[in-house]
Amino acid sequence: MFLSAAPRTACVFGFPGQGFLKCIGTRLSHAQAACRDILQGELEGMKAAGTWKYEHVITSKQGVTIRVEGQQASVLNFCANNYLGLSSHPEVVQAGKDALDKYGAGLSSVRFICGTQTIHKELEEKIAKFHSREDSILYASCFDANAGLFEILLTPQDAVLSDALNHASIIDGIRLCKARKAKYQHKNMQDLEAKLQEVKDARMKLIVTDGVFSMDGNVAPLPEICALAEKYNAMVFIDECHATGFFGKTGRGTEEHFGLQPGKVDIINSTLGKALGGAAGGYTTGPKELISLLRQRARPYLFSNSLPPPVVACASKVFDLLLGSSGYAEKVQASTDRFRSQMTDAGFIIAGENHPICPVMLGDARLATVFADQMLERGIFVIGFSFPVVPKGTARIRVQISASHTFEEVDRTVEAFKQVGKNLGVIN
Repeated sequence: MFLSAAPRTACVFGFPGQGFLKCIGTRLSHAQAACRDILQGELEGMKAAGTWKYEHVITSKQGVTIRVEGQQASVLNFCANNYLGLSSHPEVVQAGKDALDKYGAGLSSVRFICGTQTIHKELEEKIAKFHSREDSILYASCFDANAGLFEILLTPQDAVLSDALNHASIIDGIRLCKARKAKYQHKNMQDLEAKLQEVKDARMKLIVTDGVFSMDGNVAPLPEICALAEKYNAMVFIDECHATGFFGKTGRGTEEHFGLQPGKVDIINSTLGKALGGAAGGYTTGPKELISLLRQRARPYLFSNSLPPPVVACASKVFDLLLGSSGYAEKVQASTDRFRSQMTDAGFIIAGENHPICPVMLGDARLATVFADQMLERGIFVIGFSFPVVPKGTARIRVQISASHTFEEVDRTVEAFKQVGKNLGVIN
């Protein structure tokens, strides 16, 4: 039983002030009141440090041009993961509408009970075909795919070796497994080899890396990783969320980018929520035995509702478009080359390796926030990234290029960067 305490001045959602709790007659326990004070201190500390993340409200559909609440005119969107520009493509939207009519809004169930429809199986077949793998399995998100894999595949007899800058979902997924764990320095192949030597007696060894690292736009040295895997009888896993559909000549991702044969990587996880429709969903693709085992044991798969039919249909239509043309990836790369070269010539430091993720490095968190605000005033929507999303002292604005961006829009954005950069003393 909770002990009553005097009404507090904060509310759970947004901490609006004293009148709210009085008007609803809420009285807090001493424990809850103390918790609120602690949380309020945390929130105020974030604001003071300049790391508070404001959520801009979009009042239109996702696209190159969007409406943002508080802005009088439409703005150019350069911060979405909509790499192929297909989130609002007419054929993709129509596929979702048709699926809604035919299959309903959702399954109200998990897959193994009564939540698998023909479109789920068809999409899994397309994913496996696209990646030239034996089979694939759908999840509610790639975060779930990463959470479901390692615990099922690896035992205390095994070892997992993970890049130090892997995505948070990979880190969390590895924490769930009981394998021996080693973290190697970011993209450092000497350190990876040393770690492989330390676990050479393990039954199975799995090297785990992002294909493209989302905060920096740099690419895993996949040929070298695969060579070490062969040398030490290890398998390779890559997360391709920021590669699938647009990276590589035909959008097949990091393997294709390096000219590796399909199948050189043993396991691929990726998302449907970025380039492949932009709605939701993730997947694992690889050996049929692994996929079958995940269907039997992966907790995020067994205990999460099936992907909604409209989401499945939208992603399926995107794969149809990709399987029919490689032009999307070429458009993304052309605009990426243009943006990176012009920004570098202007004096900005652009991190990454010729990838559509183009981090404009600023260093200071507050500067990144102010810079992004001034860009929005000029009709360009970009977001400042700071701790804990990126390490302290490495704040940046992460620009993301889409196949739908025209050269004129790229040039306009570069010009806005130049104006704000000069105003804030970032460039001369």
